[in-house]
Amino acid sequence: MPFPFHSHMEKLICMFLFLLLLAPPFTSAGHDYGQALSKSLLFFEAQRSGYLPHNQRVTWRAHSGLQDGKASGVDLVGGYYDAGDNVKFGLPMAFTVTMMSWSIIEYGKQMAASGELGHAMEAVKWGTDYFIKAHPQANVLYGEVGDGNTDHYCWQRPEDMTTDRHAYKIDPSNPGSDLAGETAAAMAAASIVFRRSNPAYSHELLTHAYQLFDFADKYRGKYDSSITVAQKYYRSISGYNDELLWAAAWLYQASNNQYYLDYLGRNGDSMGGTGWTMTEFGWDVKYAGVQTLVAKFLLQGKAGHHAPVFERYQQKAESFMCSCLGKGSRNVQKTPGGLIFRQRWNNMQFVTSASFLATVYSDYLASSGRNLRCNSGNVAPAELLSLAKSQVDYLLGNNPRATSYMVGYGNNFPQRVHHRGSSIVSIKVNPSFVSCRGGYDTWFSSKRSDPNLLTGALVGGPDAYDDFADERDNYEQTEPATYNNAPLIGILARLNGGHGGYNQLLPVVPATKPVVINPRPSPNTKTTPSPASWSGPISIEQKMTTSWVANGKTYYRYSTVVTNKSNRSLNSLKLSISKLYGPIWGLTKSGDSYTFPSWLSSLAAGKSLEFVYIHSTSPADVSVANYVLA
Repeated sequence: MPFPFHSHMEKLICMFLFLLLLAPPFTSAGHDYGQALSKSLLFFEAQRSGYLPHNQRVTWRAHSGLQDGKASGVDLVGGYYDAGDNVKFGLPMAFTVTMMSWSIIEYGKQMAASGELGHAMEAVKWGTDYFIKAHPQANVLYGEVGDGNTDHYCWQRPEDMTTDRHAYKIDPSNPGSDLAGETAAAMAAASIVFRRSNPAYSHELLTHAYQLFDFADKYRGKYDSSITVAQKYYRSISGYNDELLWAAAWLYQASNNQYYLDYLGRNGDSMGGTGWTMTEFGWDVKYAGVQTLVAKFLLQGKAGHHAPVFERYQQKAESFMCSCLGKGSRNVQKTPGGLIFRQRWNNMQFVTSASFLATVYSDYLASSGRNLRCNSGNVAPAELLSLAKSQVDYLLGNNPRATSYMVGYGNNFPQRVHHRGSSIVSIKVNPSFVSCRGGYDTWFSSKRSDPNLLTGALVGGPDAYDDFADERDNYEQTEPATYNNAPLIGILARLNGGHGGYNQLLPVVPATKPVVINPRPSPNTKTTPSPASWSGPISIEQKMTTSWVANGKTYYRYSTVVTNKSNRSLNSLKLSISKLYGPIWGLTKSGDSYTFPSWLSSLAAGKSLEFVYIHSTSPADVSVANYVLA
């Protein structure tokens, strides 16, 4: 953005302050969103499988699943149980990690202010550590441990499991583009989370994400056709095109590599990204999430020549938002009490996922000074945030039953949760073995409250008429799930911490050290690409050389050095630069890329060129789009 960019930013800040004055005082509305956030994160610790760490806060749980993967010759110890059973299902686990990561990427500062960022990052890492194990080869991914049929026959604590722990995988002969794509999205999103605090781990996650996306894209197929035992529980009804677009969007956000932006542009129409008008978002159907992310790229000015396609993505994103507000052509159903209602079984997952998209899109629009466009006319971004707040307030107790659907929050919450670990006495209190069927006889059928409080668990929730039965066998309403809580943590952080004047279109979790960026290979690039796992012949190093304050804002001058490390002449170079919010010197703009300055036609072996730029935030993202060596 050329000067005077600061005057434009000042206008945006003024608009922010005006919107904030119009917004309701969330933290004084009767709910303690900070406490709800803390409890929500505790739930993930109750769902942990494997060896529990010394800082485990849910102390009624113990180690479990310690032989997972052993029969297949692979270590699959760890990860999460998805809900009230003891199976590790890869697709919903990956979606959970993606949404936890997105929550941190957008609202990590608010989480840090309430002391919960560390817990949130630990929750993400518990999942990604498992995915690293589950991805032992580039084109092999383990997508399930245990199976629902044998597991559901038993009612046992995870520490007592006697059920089959067979491990199921996808590979080129038995593909699963939806599973591999969602896991790629999770790894890419998580790589952003750890970019600042653990760059080596972040790089490892991104490498896995690259491989998983290539695997998903090259070997097309639905995962539940390969892992057939998942069909009854997590059937991929939407297919895999949404996950391929979703993964590409997250890989672009994580790597800034033009290939993934081009993928979204080339395939938006054919894969449904610009075609499907959605009224739901969840572990199966990702289109609304893709459309929201691509709308973000468009608002950030990154679309380039893909702008017409990206605008169609945005139109579908806005149709989703309008339908949630009741201002669209096909609106979501709501209960008489105002809760978004999609289905009887675990409806709450759709409430939190839709509310998260409404929250982030509200902030994206506010950051760009725009309104939402609905059939009824323009809608202020604050209305989307108010919608999300109303849904959160409902699930925390502002509903016709005055019931909190988060266990442990408020005075009236579910006492008989459909959850094996919660409903059976802790192994630390009574280590006597609980048998497969004995657990049903003694614990499942009990009308007493759960012996272990499943703090923070968000249960399936009420029916279409706001009615709810707190009974353990009422699994449609009383079973919790990790993917109910994952989007919720972001909304709670936003409602608790406010906006704080952040521009959601600027980088939230930036790299803080000089960065050497390895260009990502682009399969359709005719010039020589550089593999992601190798530093390649071109290095890029950035550093801040000076800073100053003008009109109350801090500006930074960055020097970026591009070095030809090969033994041949670099005759052509195209750089991709994003998240640049000020003037740049020493390069020539060419379309969506930057090339050699006018006084330089090539770069000899071992030589470097330097360019500089000034803006008021962390370093821009600089990567090699393509190059030619003589």
